[in-house]
Amino acid sequence: MTIQKMIPTIFIALGSASIPALAQAQAIDKVDPGEIIVTAQRRSQSIQSVPLAITALSGEQLVSKGVTNSADLGRIVPNLQVSSPFGDTQPNFSMRGVSVANEYNSNQVSPVGVYVDDVGLVSRASQGIGLYDLERVEVLRGPQGTLFGRNTTGGAIHFLTATPSLSGTRGYAEAGYGNYDTYKAQGAIETTMVEDQLGFRAAINYEKGDARFHNVFPGARDAGSINNLQYRATLRIRPGAGPLDIVIKAYGGRSKGTQQAVYGPAAFRAGLGFFEINENRIGDNRVTAYGASAKVAYELSPQVTLTSITAYGKSSLTTMASADGAPIDILYLPRSASFHQFSEEARFNYDSTRVKAVAGLFYGWDSTSTGSFYHIASALGPGVDGGFFQRFDQVRRTYAGFAQADVNLTEKLVATVGLRYTFDRAAYRDGYAFLFLGGFDGPQVPLATTVPCTTAPGTCPYDPNARYNINGRNKALTGRTALTYTFDSGALVYASYNRGYRSGAFNGGGYTSSSGITYIDPEYVNAYEVGAKGRFLDRRLTLALAGFFYSYRNQQLQDTRPGPVSFLLNAPRSQNYGAEAEATFRASPKFSINGSLGYLHATYKELRLAGNDLSGNDLPFAPRWTAHAGFDWSPFDLAGGPMTLSPSVDYTSRQWFSPYNGVNGVGSAQVNSELQQPGFAKVNVNLSWTRGNVTVKGWAQNLLQRKTLLYGLDLRQAGFPYNYIAPGAPRTYGGTVRVAF
Repeated sequence: MTIQKMIPTIFIALGSASIPALAQAQAIDKVDPGEIIVTAQRRSQSIQSVPLAITALSGEQLVSKGVTNSADLGRIVPNLQVSSPFGDTQPNFSMRGVSVANEYNSNQVSPVGVYVDDVGLVSRASQGIGLYDLERVEVLRGPQGTLFGRNTTGGAIHFLTATPSLSGTRGYAEAGYGNYDTYKAQGAIETTMVEDQLGFRAAINYEKGDARFHNVFPGARDAGSINNLQYRATLRIRPGAGPLDIVIKAYGGRSKGTQQAVYGPAAFRAGLGFFEINENRIGDNRVTAYGASAKVAYELSPQVTLTSITAYGKSSLTTMASADGAPIDILYLPRSASFHQFSEEARFNYDSTRVKAVAGLFYGWDSTSTGSFYHIASALGPGVDGGFFQRFDQVRRTYAGFAQADVNLTEKLVATVGLRYTFDRAAYRDGYAFLFLGGFDGPQVPLATTVPCTTAPGTCPYDPNARYNINGRNKALTGRTALTYTFDSGALVYASYNRGYRSGAFNGGGYTSSSGITYIDPEYVNAYEVGAKGRFLDRRLTLALAGFFYSYRNQQLQDTRPGPVSFLLNAPRSQNYGAEAEATFRASPKFSINGSLGYLHATYKELRLAGNDLSGNDLPFAPRWTAHAGFDWSPFDLAGGPMTLSPSVDYTSRQWFSPYNGVNGVGSAQVNSELQQPGFAKVNVNLSWTRGNVTVKGWAQNLLQRKTLLYGLDLRQAGFPYNYIAPGAPRTYGGTVRVAF
């Protein structure tokens, strides 16, 4: 049965009065304990009353499912993929096929917005965050072109941290140990200095573990170790328990594990296991981040609230990455980048019986400073090593105004209309690059300026004062329209249109010539979606369904050519469509089942790279099927506390890492069939015991040791004798003890 034929049947079933429990169910907005409240529309609502495709998980649910960092969300959210050439560092989120594709440069912004407490994290290096002391996470699928707005053509992932409740004292402490000699510890404490008026909460998270990939090269380091520390402090002030509510948060953290494992030339893979490498130099991936935000809300009247959110953040990224996976020096890419960002959002919320509206203004500023070495063996001739050095600054500014209103046309029918006007300005400043002579560890002798230079490398004399500067600007009108019908049962159906926009971008990978450093066009997504959600069978079954169709234009992706030269280009047209289902069934107080299913068909309608027609190919990181299934079962009590088993299975069908799919460029040395991950399933399990305020848990991820690949990049087209392939993590397991107070 096709999606088009299924949707009317679904709608009829949702509205049917033949299920006795539906007539007795209360309205969804009158939520029961345990109902997840979300702020996807910038106001508090039950997830069951929001006409959007949302996956929302409470902090407790994240813990029970073993979701410990943002990359883990790809296991449980339909049509969400998380990949990275750098392990947990700088994750690439792909939602319904919308992603950065094969772009790996750190100056690009993700088309899937990542937010923490209403503040967007612009730098992708800071988005691989560890999850701790969270109230919940909300994953909004589809363009969020009105209320979130900034570069959210794919969707938004919103982490909401625990905030002082202004009542009592509470907290928790947790410690754990796992294989690879991994230690974990986290905790939080909250105290109320003045009841209902002044409270403080502090939280910390630490994890350290040995490398996951064994390096057989004598004396060399192993790859994929973990060493993370994060902390957060929150002060909440509500003077006189009145209409003014101020929340001030400060955070910090760092990560300094060894680099992601890399598979190199086949000649050096002989005799190695899947989780082994043969690499003479393994570097570190180092990320630091800190910042602060202030959220000030003032209730002007029972209907009107003014909210201001001011935030500043700073982060840095250093990768000393060997990119050849070989016991000899072929390609070494050390780089560093620093990021700053500031944002201010002011909005009014209006809430009446018939109209619920939000309107506001947004300003965002961010800067990136990047310096990169490209060490290439025999770059200047047989046995004569050399390479390129590149440096540039990038500054972006965004100005936006937005408004959205939900209007009750009738008691059951609601119309939504939202608009956002965005003006983006960007500057590429003080860019320069040069060709140098020198070994991988010795001094570099500049030979020729390559940026600014529009001809082949080595043809422009070296000029240490030469700089390259260009500007870019865009403006866009985006928005949302929707109709929502709510049945007497509380179930609803909706149909919506959303337009999303991602600003233009500079080619951060242009280091061999300035001819490829341009400001390319912005992306646009026109998204059509129908959906349904509700609770049935005496509210034991929770069900959410969505079907979507995208017209996706100008996806920004990399085209690597001999030289090696990288161009940032636009894919003119793509078409993405599919469907999603999420369900939870509480069979009894001691047994519940949960699952999700996603189908995605995302293909290029028009694309040419290096003269090759790739129309009809799948978009990168866009598998046809994703699925998650699990249950929570408490079969008996042990020593006065329930024992709970929570296994799950996660399935992903084949996905390509390159727009070429399996096609090799005509006359090239490409082997693009390597740049894929066939379909796979992973099994995870948690077993916990709780008595009073103590919880003891054992866990295992990738229990059956499934061997998977995370990322692949074409290097043969650039002139190297191999493709860059990054393998996924092996089985991990361990236990934790958690004490709440």
